Amino acid sequence: MEPITLDITILKPASKVWEYFTQSAHITKWNFATNDWTCPSAENNLEVGGHFDYRMEAKDGTFGFNFKGTFDEIIPFKLLRYHLDDGRKVEVTFEETDASTTIVTQTFEPDPSQPAQMQREGWYGILNNFHKYVENN
Repeated sequence: MEPITLDITILKPASKVWEYFTQSAHITKWNFATNDWTCPSAENNLEVGGHFDYRMEAKDGTFGFNFKGTFDEIIPFKLLRYHLDDGRKVEVTFEETDASTTIVTQTFEPDPSQPAQMQREGWYGILNNFHKYVENN
């Protein structure tokens, strides 16, 4: 499967966007695709070779999973590259277009066992929740 790329424009400076994207206390507030889900915990060791582990659960308790990976490259306020525990690669860029606007672009290798459109919608739902969270805080 070809990598999937998503982007969203956030009306906040890159420093704020980066903070909200990388700090565990913020990740738990936005890291779910729909309001039927939650992210009860997020561990994030933000350094090259550091691991992250975000717990994602359906609010009704019927399903949950851990989203885990390892950071491969970090350029503060600009770039995160990491790989998931299953080996798939993800890149997130933060492009500050002016002092109050940042474009966040995510490119990820989809899971070949799941429909690409479902993955696109899920990842975009999370990115859109992130967008709303950042702009409202």
